[in-house]
Amino acid sequence: MAGKGLRFSPKQLRVLTWWRNPKWEAVICDGAVRSGKTFAMGLSFFLWAQAGFDGRQFGICGKTIASVRRNLLSELAPCLRRLGMEVRERRGENLLAVRFRGHENTFLLFGGRDESSAGLIQGSTLAGVLLDEAALMPRSFVEQAVARCSVAGSRLWFNCNPEGPQHWFYQEWILKAEERRALRLHFTMEDNPVLSERIRERYKRNCSGAFYRRFVLGEWTAAEGLVYDFFQADRDSAEVPEGGFSAWRISADYGTVNPASFGLWGLREGVWYRVSEFYYDSRKMGRQRTDAEYAGDLERLAGGREIQRVIVDPSAASFIEVLRRRGFRVVKADNDVADGLRVTADLLRTGQIVICRTCGDCLRELAQYAWEQRGERDVPRKKDDHAMDDMRYFAMNLAGDREEEGFLALAVERREVF
Repeated sequence: MAGKGLRFSPKQLRVLTWWRNPKWEAVICDGAVRSGKTFAMGLSFFLWAQAGFDGRQFGICGKTIASVRRNLLSELAPCLRRLGMEVRERRGENLLAVRFRGHENTFLLFGGRDESSAGLIQGSTLAGVLLDEAALMPRSFVEQAVARCSVAGSRLWFNCNPEGPQHWFYQEWILKAEERRALRLHFTMEDNPVLSERIRERYKRNCSGAFYRRFVLGEWTAAEGLVYDFFQADRDSAEVPEGGFSAWRISADYGTVNPASFGLWGLREGVWYRVSEFYYDSRKMGRQRTDAEYAGDLERLAGGREIQRVIVDPSAASFIEVLRRRGFRVVKADNDVADGLRVTADLLRTGQIVICRTCGDCLRELAQYAWEQRGERDVPRKKDDHAMDDMRYFAMNLAGDREEEGFLALAVERREVF
């Protein structure tokens, strides 16, 4: 494979060959972001499947099918073709048909977003399964995927970044790896041979707190304190820049009983500034507002500017419809909290989004937005988080734009690995 232009670290080479040892029935690759574990695992999975099976079904699972295609297959499928495999994707059926050296197998794609996802994989008979970002999937889905692997010689492949030490996957698989006959390989950024020292330093510089310990050091550590603990309002906020802006967007977290928060964002010289906001707490004001009233509030926040898009809480179906009838281009927000926090932190740290001092409610929530342990996971406390939610919606939407342009924020940046 070296002749094909691929370079591997010693740990990646172990991933490529672990399945030759009959002692192991599973492999677990966990650790830092950008550590090269995803690509090496995906390549190994296909080589193993095509070498040992013919006419079988396999599963490839991610949090969503879109994330499987983006994080794994976008890089892996071209590499498999260069190695001589015939790879045909049938997108409508969410599967790949792969032929190599006379063996043809089918790889089914599954998304494990929530508890209802377990039913999607139920009934399949698999010769092996790869779970990308296993710690982000519900336990019921992972266990159902494992249970589907009933073919003789089947094996399990897990890949994830760390969460908290009480997370079920850490407790049930990583701590019990030996008794489950699973080889655990812990990755750091140093295990990725093509990641430059400059890029490593950028990640270290742009992360702090739980983000640094989990995604740079690769530790399963509890989150504590403020979510955005690096942010200092007196240092990191700014006055509204003088002069014009080249584009405008609005992000909106909708609430009837809970507060509603809208942010007005302007683009100037490559930086998005939150220049103004609307915040309404019905409990404090003693009266709930209607969808039409909130739409009027958003129009006043827009102030006659040409708004590229309004990014709205995806659960606010009736409010979205009112906005569309008033002529706004509405985009449903990506409400993935875990990815959203990482992306927002990266954009704040690198100065790609800036909160102006005119946005007092956003700055107030930034100073209070803290972690708490809920069950087996560390999550942001559900209090004083409405401006935080609309800011997260904006950040995820912006990261999606930049992914299409070839730039990815911290949480999803993988395309430079190989």
